[in-house]
Amino acid sequence: MMPGIVLLRLRKARFVKQRIRVEITSKHGFWERAFHVEWEHQFPDRTLNPDGLGRFFAQSEWLDDLERVGGKTFCTVRQAPENPTRREWFGSLIPRRQ
Repeated sequence: MMPGIVLLRLRKARFVKQRIRVEITSKHGFWERAFHVEWEHQFPDRTLNPDGLGRFFAQSEWLDDLERVGGKTFCTVRQAPENPTRREWFGSLIPRRQ
């Protein structure tokens, strides 16, 4: 071993992928379907899992790609709240503007 050189034992870092809930909205159902077709075409290995409430689970690092595909298909992609019933509860207290 050479003097002055210290060998460090590197530990393999474990990265936990963070799942987020996203909302994909458009003015017309055609564009929402177009979003999913385009997403599956560009990223066949990235599956958006529906949560049963009209939202989808995705990895947090996909958010930029989701927004880019949404922009191409006239859809808005935003991170949904962790607890969707809370938003619905607030919505029932405060009337929406028409």
